[in-house]
Formats: sequence, structure tokens, C-alpha cells
Amino acid sequence: MYAERLADEMGLYSDRVARFGMLAADSWRSARLVVDTGLHAHGWSRQRAIDYFEQHTPVPKDQIPGEVDRYLAIPGQALSYKVGQLEFLRLRSYAAAALGDRFDLPLFHDTVLGSGAVTLPVLADLVEAWVAVQSARPVSPPSQRV
Repeated sequence: MYAERLADEMGLYSDRVARFGMLAADSWRSARLVVDTGLHAHGWSRQRAIDYFEQHTPVPKDQIPGEVDRYLAIPGQALSYKVGQLEFLRLRSYAAAALGDRFDLPLFHDTVLGSGAVTLPVLADLVEAWVAVQSARPVSPPSQRV
């Protein structure tokens, strides 16, 4: 999800239809937050969850019941994708604000991806440590890598 937004920032979607596809997928994932919470915290019925998706997303109706069944079977799983995306964006904003001209997006990506599979709190600690190291370095031209 973060990578889809990054591709959009970089202008990699070739036309408006391709960009719409990315936004439609993002709206689906955002709606999953509402549905998962509705089902497991607010007592929504299966049908209410289906109705919500039909009213608020561009997803074909024949795909929705199976997805709702998955959210019923695995509480909280749908939330993890959006939470991860939001945390990546938060960490990136934090690093960019803290580093100013020293912020280098490719180096940030090297840090978060090079860390491997870690929990989000551990990733936040790693980014904070990276920011501390980068803050001590002289300002240099941004990397040309993406």
C-alpha cells in the first residue's frame, strides 16, 4: 500500500484510469477498517458488512461476500495492512521533518526495508536511530536512487 502511494508520488501511473485503480484499491482497504471494526466491536451482521461495502466501494458485488467471510474468520487481519501503511507514512514524515535537507528518501527506504521483518515499534526505533545518525552528518546532495 505504501509502495502504491510512492508510485503515485513518482508519477508512475500512466494515465488517470491506472491512478483510479490505485485509489479504488485504497478505498477498499480503508472500508475494510470500518467493516472489521463493525463486525467485531459493534456487532454488525454479515449482511450489514456486505451492504457497507456495496455502498462505499467500487468492488464488484460478487467479490464482497467472500471477503466479509474472511474478516469474520480472522478478526483484525484487515486492519494490519492499513496500520502498516499509516505507520510507514508517519515514520517517513517524522524523518523528513527531523532531517530537513538531510532527508534522503532512498536512504530512508534502505533503512526500513533493510531492517527485515520487524514489529512496527522496533521499526520506529530503527528509524529514530537512523535519524540521529543522519542528523550528525553534513548536508549532501540527495541520492538519485529511488
